Amino acid sequence: MSYPVINTCPICHHTLHVKKLECSHCHTTIENDFTLSRFSALSDEQMQFVEVFLLKRGNIKEVEKALGISYPTVRSKLNDIIDRLGHDSQSEKQAETASDIMTMLENDKISPGEAVERLKHTDGGNKI
Repeated sequence: MSYPVINTCPICHHTLHVKKLECSHCHTTIENDFTLSRFSALSDEQMQFVEVFLLKRGNIKEVEKALGISYPTVRSKLNDIIDRLGHDSQSEKQAETASDIMTMLENDKISPGEAVERLKHTDGGNKI
């Protein structure tokens, strides 16, 4: 039976690293100091979200439908994953296009007044 790789120590909660790899067929063993993928830091729930996001080819409306969550929740989950992967999602949280804002308005996710305020912070429909 195989188990999923854990990436943090269950005792001290620091990052683990891989020391040994073994082929399941011929049993060749390779020992070194290997690092895990940044994606190994994602929770099972986050990995499921990434899988749905990829299968829906990044179409947020389709992700909303598939997971039964709202547009702001999709954006929040994406930002959490971006942060977890070691990137700065703060700039992404601020960077909405006019198209994003209009979509939220059309879907009653934001009020007309909020849309006007957000549109003031865009640069001609481009991300700021």
